[in-house]
Amino acid sequence: MPGLRARQSIRIAPAALEWALAAAFLACAIGVGVLIVGELRAAPVPPRATPVARVLSSSVPAGVPARAVSVPALPFQDGKQVKVGDSVSAVATTLGRAAEVGRQDVDRGSFGERLTRYYEYDGARFILVFEPFERLGEARLSAIYLP
Repeated sequence: MPGLRARQSIRIAPAALEWALAAAFLACAIGVGVLIVGELRAAPVPPRATPVARVLSSSVPAGVPARAVSVPALPFQDGKQVKVGDSVSAVATTLGRAAEVGRQDVDRGSFGERLTRYYEYDGARFILVFEPFERLGEARLSAIYLP
C-alpha cells in the first residue's frame, strides 16, 4: 500500500498545480483587463475646436508668396485685431484705408470674386483675402497671410 499512496499524491500534485496555474493566469488576465479599462477611462478627451470661420478658398491666391504663413487672427500692439470672418467694412474701420499698400488682385473664388489686398499697419506687413462664404453673400475675410 505504501506504493499506492505515492502514486495518488503524485496525481494530486499535478492537478493542484494545474488549478493554481489556471487561477494565477485568470488573475493576471483580469488584472490586465482592469489596467486597460483604467487607461481608457483616464484618457483625456481632446477639446472640441471651435473654428473661427470656414475658409472656402481651395487654393492660395496667385499674389501670395509661396512661403507665406496663414493665421486665423492678427492682433496688433494698439489692441486692435483682424480675424477670419470679419467683413470688408469691419476691416476698413479697424485698419483704415491708409493701411492699404501696393496693388489689389481680383480672381475667381468658390462663390464669387476673391479680392487680395496688401496691408502695412502698426509695423507689420500682411495680406488679406476677402471672398463671400455663400452665393450672393457679403465678402468676408477668408485668409490672413504673413509673408
